[in-house]
Amino acid sequence: MANTFKNYRRNAVGTASEVAYVVASNATAILIGVNLSNTTANQITVSVQLSGTHLVKDAPVPAGGALSILDGKIVLEGEDSLSITSSAASSCDVLISALELT
Repeated sequence: MANTFKNYRRNAVGTASEVAYVVASNATAILIGVNLSNTTANQITVSVQLSGTHLVKDAPVPAGGALSILDGKIVLEGEDSLSITSSAASSCDVLISALELT
């Protein structure tokens, strides 16, 4: 079994829900971090869902600020997906860190 640390990035996430990470069907992953950065001059709100379940909903991120949504680790199973939505068009950059076990 291989253990690999990986980062996944998404730039300019907007008002349409965008899948930022999908666990391979033959893998398990440990979510280490999810950082959201507001790239605009106005406050936005962001939502993050894990396969349809909210990890955070409409969380405020100040202009030019960032939000880290995890206090601990979350185990993801094969084909779980992480989706991000922002309240403004092209306003949120995302960095996801995970340990993948295949």
